Amino acid sequence: MTTPAAESVLLPGHDVPLGRYTTVRRLLPHRERRMVGAWCFVDHFGPDDVRGRPGMQVPPHPHTGLQTVTWLVDGVIEHRDSLGSHQVIAPGQLNLMTSGHGIAHSEFTPPDHPDAMHGLQLWVALPEPARHRPPAFEHFAELPSVTEGPATVTVVAGSLGALRSPATVHSPLVGAEIVYTGAARQTLELDPTFEYAVLVMSGAAVVDGSPVTAGSLLYLDTGRSELDISVLAAARLFLIGGEPFEEPLVMWWNFVGRSHEEVVAAREDWMAGRRFGAVRGCDAAPLPAPELPTVRLKARDRGGRTS
Repeated sequence: MTTPAAESVLLPGHDVPLGRYTTVRRLLPHRERRMVGAWCFVDHFGPDDVRGRPGMQVPPHPHTGLQTVTWLVDGVIEHRDSLGSHQVIAPGQLNLMTSGHGIAHSEFTPPDHPDAMHGLQLWVALPEPARHRPPAFEHFAELPSVTEGPATVTVVAGSLGALRSPATVHSPLVGAEIVYTGAARQTLELDPTFEYAVLVMSGAAVVDGSPVTAGSLLYLDTGRSELDISVLAAARLFLIGGEPFEEPLVMWWNFVGRSHEEVVAAREDWMAGRRFGAVRGCDAAPLPAPELPTVRLKARDRGGRTS
């Protein structure tokens, strides 16, 4: 009997305003694919010229049930949160914030900043019981990497081959940047129990036989033990993957829960000044939560269907 070919789907991003001054390219959730492993949200911003502009300006806002992963190629972002964390992140460094049952944070480009801004912010859904844990924040100035010819692989979260990130994760997954300085062909060893996706941040690549250009994401189903990537010139890619996340998720605004009632309670707590704490050292007014939709929020499966 022939084994069915593993599925691959090209997912184009769409532009979403983030605050007054930044527009991001949202790649997950997508109507055709809600998640890749535990990765439930991917925003790609830039490359932008921010000379004479304020850059990212995101006032205090809440999160539940997730981890935020911030990765920069260009620029700097100043992070503050309700734990008292204060960290400026630079390219090649990782900020990992675990919301647990609730945290608030802000993200601002400092007034004295580089001319360019380019990076990613991703969310990882927390499984039971990690989503009920106290919040936490981690920063890593260095991460494991390996260079072979024109390709450098840096593991940001989880593990890929022999490389393992020191960042705390709560489910089997990987997040890795792959930078090519010139034409190359590379075969990555994969875990066949994982599903994956490849985002092209700059340049272009052929991934698993499919052309992928900047600002798009190629979803790759489980069942692959290796992945062929080729580029004709310099390019920057980001690989995400993990075991399929089986728990139902209700995602709305900045909250990841399991039911309509959980999200309603989180919104009420934020608006009443409960649970999330205050972001110390940030003078900006907290973002108010939008109004809830008039219909009941429902869980969606990884393919985008309502359950």
